[in-house]
Amino acid sequence: MTAPTLPRRPPVPAPPHTRAEDVAGVVVGTFLTSFGIFLLQSSAAVTGGTAGLGLLLSYALPLPFGVLFPLVNLPFLVLAVRAKGWAFTVRSVAAVLAVSLLTPLHAAALPGLLAHPVYAVLFGNLAAGLGILVLFRHRTSVGGFGVLALVLQERLGWRAGYVQMALDVLVVAASLSVATPAVVALSAAGAVVLNLVLSMNHRPGRYTGS
Repeated sequence: MTAPTLPRRPPVPAPPHTRAEDVAGVVVGTFLTSFGIFLLQSSAAVTGGTAGLGLLLSYALPLPFGVLFPLVNLPFLVLAVRAKGWAFTVRSVAAVLAVSLLTPLHAAALPGLLAHPVYAVLFGNLAAGLGILVLFRHRTSVGGFGVLALVLQERLGWRAGYVQMALDVLVVAASLSVATPAVVALSAAGAVVLNLVLSMNHRPGRYTGS
């Protein structure tokens, strides 16, 4: 005689983040992301996304990353307004500006840092990936390809990390114009690290908090 099957209880929805938790999440996310970018700068490396594009342009133009990063993000922030709404966009604008301000702050706080290029690039991308992941989970991004990746994930079910990885290939390949093949190859490996962090940890339905 088999035991009666009990009805399954519906899953209890995760409680949403409080406003204080969202603020703390944005602070932590932007700090980690900007520190990762600072490490990349210390080795004259690039990465994917608009962060990589901003770094790439800063090596080629007489303008600092802190100025270029918000500029390259403008078209994607317009997309964010249409696709994600004003609340998401305002948080993302704040995150982009915070990263732009914090990146040179790390350089000022750690003058003359001499990190091995392999360490700087791989750990820099790991830190940036964790920072972006924190921002995603608090309904924020640092603009750029992340916005497009989130939109495609929500509308088509494509994993944000894989979408961003495909776009990142284009940015890293373009860095051949300003960097040696060895630096570009290392940058590509670092971009893979960043996107693996996102693809393994930010999947539709896996994280239910808001």
